[in-house]
Amino acid sequence: MDSQENVLAQEAQEVNNEVENNVVNEEPVAEPAVAAEPEPQEVTPAEKPAQEETPAVEEPVAEAPTVEEPVAEEPKKVYKTKQEVIERMKELAHGEETPAKEEVDLLKTTFYKLHFAEREAAMKEYLDAGGDPETYQVVPDADEETFKAEMGLIKEKRAHAFLELEKEKEENLQRKLEIIELIKNMVTTPEDANKNFQEFKKLQQEWKEIKLVPAEKANELWRNYQHYVEQYYDLLKLNSEAREYDFKKNLELKKKLCEAAERLDEEPDVISAFHQLQKLHQEYRETGPVSKELREEIWQRFKAASTVINKKHQQHFDNLRAKEEENLARKTALCERVEAIAKEENKSAADWERRTKEIIEIQAEWKTIGFAPQKMNVKIFERFRAACDDFFGRKGEFFKDMKARFAENAEKKRALVEQAQALADSTDWKVTSDKLINLQKEWKTIGTVPKKLGDQLWNDFLSACNKFFEARNAANAGTRNAERENLEKKRGVIEQLKGILEEAGDDVQQRVQQLIEEYQSIGHVPFKEKDKLYKEYHEVLDKIYKELNISTARRRLDSFKNNLKSMAEKGVDALDNERSRLMRRYEAMKQEIQTYENNLGFLNAASKKGNSLIDEMNRKVQKLKDDCELVRQKIKAIDAENTEE
Repeated sequence: MDSQENVLAQEAQEVNNEVENNVVNEEPVAEPAVAAEPEPQEVTPAEKPAQEETPAVEEPVAEAPTVEEPVAEEPKKVYKTKQEVIERMKELAHGEETPAKEEVDLLKTTFYKLHFAEREAAMKEYLDAGGDPETYQVVPDADEETFKAEMGLIKEKRAHAFLELEKEKEENLQRKLEIIELIKNMVTTPEDANKNFQEFKKLQQEWKEIKLVPAEKANELWRNYQHYVEQYYDLLKLNSEAREYDFKKNLELKKKLCEAAERLDEEPDVISAFHQLQKLHQEYRETGPVSKELREEIWQRFKAASTVINKKHQQHFDNLRAKEEENLARKTALCERVEAIAKEENKSAADWERRTKEIIEIQAEWKTIGFAPQKMNVKIFERFRAACDDFFGRKGEFFKDMKARFAENAEKKRALVEQAQALADSTDWKVTSDKLINLQKEWKTIGTVPKKLGDQLWNDFLSACNKFFEARNAANAGTRNAERENLEKKRGVIEQLKGILEEAGDDVQQRVQQLIEEYQSIGHVPFKEKDKLYKEYHEVLDKIYKELNISTARRRLDSFKNNLKSMAEKGVDALDNERSRLMRRYEAMKQEIQTYENNLGFLNAASKKGNSLIDEMNRKVQKLKDDCELVRQKIKAIDAENTEE
């Protein structure tokens, strides 16, 4: 590895060490703020002491505990690029607030992780491409220069803040030393102790208002202050009556604070109760001492009431966290429901609307659920929103396509309306009827359009069709009456044919033929009755033909058998000649049947006329088959006669 690689490796190792130890270029920052030292409990007399010789003794009071409200730790922001880090550095460098050390360290660590990752990637790419390690040069990074410049500004800013804070601490230290010196002077003049009491109280109040001092001076400073304060109280010659009065007054105040703290247990708002307790603690600390024998008792009472509120406050946050976990589980279930709905296939607008209603109901339920845990609250919402966006995005595409189809269908139906309106005044009844019927069939093949427009187009189309057919019906009113008369006539013929089935006689076939000719000579019947009448007519004919063929064939076969005796007397040749003639006829009839059946296979029965032709040919084929069977029976009779001979 060449010198360039060594440099990179060394820099990467240094950054890793800085990340592990969290000491990347430590810069001067303000020292941790020293907690405000416990203040002495002073005695505030209700009135001027009657005897200045009565000493005042300070009551040592246990410090009331400071209850801090739990603060949720904010998650550290994750920076994915150096530009994001630089932008944040610029905000800190040019903002008014002093940057926090933790955030500056995080930004620096993150930047150099990304920076060295890019360097290593570039070197690896160079080496993988076959580059010479000896000649590799690290390219200067403008982002690093920008980062260093902003870091320099931040360091200057923090250093300035540090110096200002140190200056403030020194000033506070000097003032507190001055206060101690003033109190020390009061201690040296016992005769003026009572006179200086109000001044002493002002100095104590000023001491409280001064906060931060250098940490190394804080304890010694406090001990000196406490020492001279105690000496001052020792010098005070407050009479015992005034002292007892003061203790009694303080006891009453502290009892009221205890009662107020105990009443907080009834406060329904736990957070409000907690904040009120903080104020009560502050008032308790600011209230003067009580008699020595009651100090612990009154403090334990106040402490017990505080413990109840603190436990409720902690339980509130525990319950809140549990509720947040429950909310997360409920929201996760809603996300899964929306994702499942979004994956389903919707084939119609009704499907989309039904599932849209389900999504809206789920969204309404979502709004009733509270927050999830902070680290998951945004993520679970983004998941829910993504699923909803996916569904409504695909719904939008579907209805966009459907709208385009509606527009296309509407144009097609408008065209049919125009054609129907153009034919509405035609008097070519047959041709125009067929055209309008075809238009109606085509109308049915066109898809849907929006209801309002669809109703309008249909009314226009129907009006044009009705206009023509009403005119045609008016013109053909006389024709319909004639068709009704023809219908009654043809029904009469059918009834006569039905009566023939119950009669017998040799002229049956002739009578049937006459009725057929009469039926065919009658004109048209109403169109609606045509098919029904046609079916009834041919059913009767088929039955008649079947009966006639059976009876006729039987009579003809019996007559033929009776004639065989006389034919046999003429000689064997006569029977053979007759048999040959019958065989030729039998073969011819079989051939004719085959021809008819082949032709039937090529006929199309799609139209009523074609169906009628097929029925007629089927009847002919059946008659040929019956005749063919009769011939076959005659041949069998001749063969039987020859056998007897």
